[in-house]
Amino acid sequence: MNIKITYNWLLEYLDTDATPYDIQKYLSLCGPSVESVEKVGSDYIFDIEITSNRIDTASVIGIAREACVILNRFGIKSKLKNVIIPKPNNVINTLPLIITDENKLCFRVVSVAMDNVITKNSPKYIKDRLEAIGIRSLNNIIDITNYVMIEYGHPTHVMDYDRIKTGKLIIRRAKKGETSVTLDGKKHNLDEQDVIADDGTGRIVDLLGIMGCENSVVTPDTKRVILFIESNNPHIIRHTSMKLGIRTVAATYDDKQVDSELTGVALNRLIQLFEELAEAKIASKLIDIYHEPKKPKSVSLKESDIERLIGVKIPKKESIEILSNLEFKLISDKNELLTFRVPSFRSHDINIPEDIIEEVARVYGYQNIPSVLQPIVYVDQPKEMEDIFVFQNRIKIFLKHLGLNEVINYSMISKNLILDSGLKIDDHLRLSNSISTDIEFLRISLLPSLYKNIKDNSGRKEFLKFFEIAKVYLPKKGDLPEEVYRLGIAVNTNYLNLKGIVEALARELNNSGSVFDKNSIQGKDGVYTIEIDLKWLINNSCTVPDYKPIHPYAVIKLDKTFDLSPNLTYEVILRSAQQSKLLQKVEVLTLYKNKLTLRFYYSLPERNITEEEAKNELEKLK
Repeated sequence: MNIKITYNWLLEYLDTDATPYDIQKYLSLCGPSVESVEKVGSDYIFDIEITSNRIDTASVIGIAREACVILNRFGIKSKLKNVIIPKPNNVINTLPLIITDENKLCFRVVSVAMDNVITKNSPKYIKDRLEAIGIRSLNNIIDITNYVMIEYGHPTHVMDYDRIKTGKLIIRRAKKGETSVTLDGKKHNLDEQDVIADDGTGRIVDLLGIMGCENSVVTPDTKRVILFIESNNPHIIRHTSMKLGIRTVAATYDDKQVDSELTGVALNRLIQLFEELAEAKIASKLIDIYHEPKKPKSVSLKESDIERLIGVKIPKKESIEILSNLEFKLISDKNELLTFRVPSFRSHDINIPEDIIEEVARVYGYQNIPSVLQPIVYVDQPKEMEDIFVFQNRIKIFLKHLGLNEVINYSMISKNLILDSGLKIDDHLRLSNSISTDIEFLRISLLPSLYKNIKDNSGRKEFLKFFEIAKVYLPKKGDLPEEVYRLGIAVNTNYLNLKGIVEALARELNNSGSVFDKNSIQGKDGVYTIEIDLKWLINNSCTVPDYKPIHPYAVIKLDKTFDLSPNLTYEVILRSAQQSKLLQKVEVLTLYKNKLTLRFYYSLPERNITEEEAKNELEKLK
C-alpha cells in the first residue's frame, strides 16, 4: 500500500534540518521507499510505499519515527518532538453507552460518547493537508477521523448517537441471510464469518473494520456522537473485505493488524480534536474493552550471528545503538547472547533473531555491505525439468526473432475475464484468500490473459504479437491441481499470420506431428489466439534435426492447380503428396481466390527417375 503525508505535517512530530529531498533520499535507502516528492504551495507531499509487514510506518508518526533514526545515521540531526496528548478529564456520565464483545471478536475496543457537537468546516490546515494527500474534506466531524487515521495509522469511526437510539453497540457475528446497507448506499449480504455491530435490537449499524452503515452515519444536524475505535482480527477483516469487494482505507489498515496499544492513544487524540474543533464535550464514561492485553515480546540472538548473516563485522556497541534508536530495549547481555524487548508497534513482524538482525542491516545500510560472489552450488535438475527449460528458451528466442513480444501474466484471473472468454467458473479453482478480485481464480488457459494483453495495448501500436509460456492449473478431485506448461500466442494481425508463426515454429523444432490436429486457432474481435501443450510439443519435436544427403540425380519439377474447398485444403493435399516416396518438397506458387497452385519436386537418391514416373505420382493427387 502507499500513503501520502505532507512535509509540514511531519515536522509537527520531527525536529530536523533535513529538506524534503533529504528525507526522500535517506528514508528510501534504509526504510520505507519514498516514491515521489511533490511541491504544492509552501508544502511538499511525500508518496510513500509501505510494505505489508510494516503497517506501523503507515502514518505521520510512524514515518517520523523511522526518519529520526535514519537521518541521524547520515549526519543530519533529528529528534522526535515530545508531543503529549492529554488523557481525557471532566468525564460527565450523562449519556448511556453500552458496548459488549462477549465472543472476543475484537482484540480491543475503545469508545466514548460526546455531546454538544457543532458541525462546521474544518480549519484550513486540516482541510489543506487532507486534500493535498487525496482525501476530500467534508466537515470537521468526518475530517477529524480521517486526520487521526493518517496521523496515527489507526482507523477511527464516528457514529450519530441519536440515530442509533439505544446507546448500545453489540459486537457479534452476522447471521446468514442478514444484510447491511453501508454508508455508500450499497446493500451487502452477510454470513457467519462477518463481524458487525448492532444496536441491541438486531439492527446492524456498523460493518466492523470496513465501513459504517447508512443508518448510523453522521449528518450536518448531528449533535451527539459515539467515537468508536476497535483493534480487529485481520483474518476476519480480510475475508469480509474481499468477499464483499469493499477495499476502504480502514480495511487496508485493519487487515494488516494495527497495534492494539495504539487504540487508546488514537481515541485520546480523537477526543482532543473534537473538543478543540467541534466544541464537543465528553458525555459518557470511557469504555476500554481489552480482552488480553499484549504482553511484551522479547527476542534473543547470538552476537556472532549478526556478522554471520550480514557478512560485515558491525561493532556490538553500534548494533545495540541502532536497535535502541528503533526502540528495541536491551534487557539482557550474557554469554554473547543479546535479548531485546520488542516495541509493541513491531510485535507482529519481529519474531525471530533474523528479524532483529535485518533491522540492524537496513539501518547500517545495505549500500555499505560489500558485494561478494557466493559459492556456486550445482544442483542437478531432473532431466524432464531441464528439457522443459531448454525447450522454453529455444521457443522464446525463435518467437522473438519472428517479432513477437513475451508477456508474463499472473497465474490468477478474474471472474469477469473467465466469463468474457466463454469459460466456466466451475472449471476453475478459486483462491480462498485472494488479495484482489482481479486475481481470484487459477488459470486453466493462457488465452484469456493474452486476449486481455492485446486489448489493453491496442491503442499503443497497430499490430501486436504476444506469446506466453506458463503453467495452467487443472483441477483434480480430492487432490492438488495438475500443473501443465503451455505455450499461448495471440496476434491482432490476421489468421494467416498466426498460422504462419505456428508453422514456422513447428519447422524450427523439427516437429513430426501436426500442430493443428490438436490445437485450433480461435478468433474474437480481431484477436487470433492459439494454445499448445508444451509437453506434446517436446515429445513430437527433435532436438537434433535429421540430415539427408543431397540427391545426386536430377529433380523433376511439376506444377498443379487445385480448386480448394472445405474438404480439400492445403493440409489435405500436403498429407496426400507426402505418401509418395519420390516427393522431396512442395512449394506454394500462387493463391487466387480458391485456386491454389503448387510446385512438386520429385527425385530418388539411388537413380534418375523418368518424367512419366513423376507424373504418375502427381496424378494420384485429386
